[in-house]
Amino acid sequence: MTVSIHQPNYLPWLGFFNKVAQSDTYVVFDDVQYPMGKDFHNRNQIKTNNGKTWLTIPVIGKSERRKFSEIQIKYNGWNEKHLNSIKNFYGKTKYFNEYYPDLEKFYTNTYDKLIDLNMDMNKWFFKLLNIDTEIVYSSELCNNDLRGLDKIIYILKKINTTRYVTSKGPGASRYIDESIFKNNNIELIWNEYVHPTYNQQFRDFIPYMSILDLLFNEGPNSKNII
Repeated sequence: MTVSIHQPNYLPWLGFFNKVAQSDTYVVFDDVQYPMGKDFHNRNQIKTNNGKTWLTIPVIGKSERRKFSEIQIKYNGWNEKHLNSIKNFYGKTKYFNEYYPDLEKFYTNTYDKLIDLNMDMNKWFFKLLNIDTEIVYSSELCNNDLRGLDKIIYILKKINTTRYVTSKGPGASRYIDESIFKNNNIELIWNEYVHPTYNQQFRDFIPYMSILDLLFNEGPNSKNII
């Protein structure tokens, strides 16, 4: 069984969906400490007529070193601002009217926890991209004090993983020890994602945008691009 593990980011980039699509099971890392610095858990980028801009959700509990599942959303009008930005910069795309009505519902519904908003949105994206990977939560699999690679190996062994897919980035490279996976009979797959190009508005192509950029511009064909 092929497994990937990742925190539930806000409006993820294409590489996240590519990794999950390769997996039989996606483990949501919900019981690890929320990062103190900047990250993609509560923000991501969209393309504008002047380049790119961030959409950021203000959160409560970040400085208190809470677990991801405990991080709350602070409502200060951010949801209306995000909707306005999405309408302003994607309103004229080919598939805007196909997706926007359903997307709008996530912003008009009041979520207490960031993880609930992110996961509801990501499950919707999975459906649009025909990704039927099983979803489980790390808190359901690992109710102990393990951390880092020890926690990952424990989770993978508990669900009988034979192949583990991880991104080829500085974050993963810091803690991944290939010999430990080999000793536990788990094949380590580095997902060296090559970002595709696709139809995109506003002049030159800009990679690493939110999944929204692909969906609004390419529609149903998005599943063949990621």
